[in-house]
Amino acid sequence: MEKSKKVIITEVSPRDGFQSLPQSVPTEMKIDIINRILTCGFKQVEVTSFVHPKAVPQMSDADEVLQAIDRPDGVILRALVPNLQGLERAIAAKVDKAKLMLSATDSHSLNNANAKTMDAMRGFEELAARAESSPIKVSGSISVAFGCPYEGIVPITRHIEICKRYEQLGITDISLADTTGMANPESVKRIVSGLQERFPEFQYSLHLHNTRGMAFANAVAGLAEGIVDFDSSLAGLGGCPYAPNASGNIATEDLVHGFEEMGIQTNLDLDRILNTAKLLQEKFPNESDSFLLKAGKCSDLHKAPTEQIKLG
Repeated sequence: MEKSKKVIITEVSPRDGFQSLPQSVPTEMKIDIINRILTCGFKQVEVTSFVHPKAVPQMSDADEVLQAIDRPDGVILRALVPNLQGLERAIAAKVDKAKLMLSATDSHSLNNANAKTMDAMRGFEELAARAESSPIKVSGSISVAFGCPYEGIVPITRHIEICKRYEQLGITDISLADTTGMANPESVKRIVSGLQERFPEFQYSLHLHNTRGMAFANAVAGLAEGIVDFDSSLAGLGGCPYAPNASGNIATEDLVHGFEEMGIQTNLDLDRILNTAKLLQEKFPNESDSFLLKAGKCSDLHKAPTEQIKLG
């Protein structure tokens, strides 16, 4: 079924996870958690976002966090940027990759960026030009790619229109985000295969939320279409402040465990991941959502009973 025996997983809890919490995480705790994450083997970590503090106060310490965290060789530090000012801050903080914010639909874009989708993309022109003269790389995104809470199913023609604009800007690394967990394996297959056919030179990744329990099935569907890059969040933290009922990302430990059980290599230390996920669960029990933190790994065997034990 799968086209690849190896995947790349980007950890996004320091941005997507902490951003979604009702309270701000102390800077010292963020730094500690990120440094723990950086020991797990991730090749890319989304550490923060450079947005206006009034819009997302949980990310107001982005510059301070980037100054204090470890920077292991070979690890790409990524940040979300909404505009040119955010990009300048990311460049000053020596971020390796800036990820752009964009919604597939006008309704979500007006709520998220205070502009319709194509108007928001016009703002990317000077941003992309500035990035060309800097060391930073830029990737694009399409939020609510598999369904919008205001407009429903997003037609493939809309994705093609957006990717044409990205292509004109020289941006071919695109994240397809199931922001509100409306995707299913068939819609993942339809959109991914449709975009790959139209833009075969693009590099696509999946950013999956587990709002309706479909995230791992959608990841497997993406894998079958050749996707090898996935975002996930420790303890399942995450959500979108601009979409109703947008619960957390797929838990990193669930994604890693599921792939490894299938024989798909992640090159990540699952035990270290679980230790950090448990810490987050202890700190934020109402926001965490992880199957593995509840049930443990399949390899966690128990002592066999010597007689029948009634459990109910």
